[in-house]
Amino acid sequence: MISNVYNLNRLAQVGDEVTLDADEAERAELAVLAKESSVLKVPEFSARITLKKISSNRFDLHYHLMAEVIQACVVTLEPLTARIDKEFIRELHYAPHQRRPAEKEIVVAPTDDDLPEEIDSLHFDLAGPLIEEFLLALDPYLRAPGVAFEPPEGMGAKLESPFEVLKGLKSGG
Repeated sequence: MISNVYNLNRLAQVGDEVTLDADEAERAELAVLAKESSVLKVPEFSARITLKKISSNRFDLHYHLMAEVIQACVVTLEPLTARIDKEFIRELHYAPHQRRPAEKEIVVAPTDDDLPEEIDSLHFDLAGPLIEEFLLALDPYLRAPGVAFEPPEGMGAKLESPFEVLKGLKSGG
């Protein structure tokens, strides 16, 4: 799987920039991960990541993801090319000795998306957030231009309400 582990401990105050270009095998694995979104192939997957040290235990990661995918149209199943060009930011907070909740313990966490991601190792895989954002950016219902779903003949005439079906079951009819 695509991976790029970066040692944040070696990051200087001026920051760093990392480029990531997935090879053919890594792109094939991405296509398998994205098969639920009808992805047939991932011809291009690259990223530029700018890393900045905010403090000794806080880091800012600015991602620019560029990808090209070939997906099947949900109506015609014909292959379509889609482009992803997405920028996003992740803030990391290194907390090595912070108490981790037990597996069965329920923890209610704030829902604020602006909170930094807690990490317990300074060796961070830069590809993890890329894969997450790639999968979220895919259109799960990609359609060819001008194509609309038409129900099979006789199916679209009158749709019976689910409540009418239940009423018929209750009355035995």
